[in-house]
Amino acid sequence: MHVEAAKNPLYGVIAEFDSADDILEAAKRVYSEGYRKVEAYSPFPVHGLAEALGPDDNRIKWMIAGGGLVGVIGGLGLEYWVSSIAYPHNVGGKPLWSWPLFVPPAYECMILGACLTAFVGMFALNGLPRPHHPIFNAKRFELASQDRFFLCVEADDPKFDKDEVSKFLADCKGEVSEVLHEED
Repeated sequence: MHVEAAKNPLYGVIAEFDSADDILEAAKRVYSEGYRKVEAYSPFPVHGLAEALGPDDNRIKWMIAGGGLVGVIGGLGLEYWVSSIAYPHNVGGKPLWSWPLFVPPAYECMILGACLTAFVGMFALNGLPRPHHPIFNAKRFELASQDRFFLCVEADDPKFDKDEVSKFLADCKGEVSEVLHEED
């Protein structure tokens, strides 16, 4: 059993919706009410749903930019070290460090660094690999990949109160149920 499950067996309160318009309207109301630990699940992308749940998480963008910067600096450093320090070879009186020659490989190192950072960063930020998530314990959640839309307010939200959230989501035209960390 996980540590958070031992403290609170309730993962959150989830509401099931019939249409994309209903979940979009509910997401806007939930965010405007002040809830921040909210996740939406739908069988297809719903335009505007991510924006309705709050501002973007910019961490991955900065991680990728940093990975690209490390890649280009590493590539240029490696090329400088090889051509000027480790294996200096003067060809036709040209300088050992001729930066225009090193731009294409440094660019490729930048792309490699950014791609590897994006790959590892997305795994880390998404909490992968995670073969089981408490949301799978939700009633009828298997329909999230077919034809239903779900909105979950997590129990670790600062404003979370089980009864208040349940009533609020029911007012948003959702079929409300609780999500436990462990299935009974």
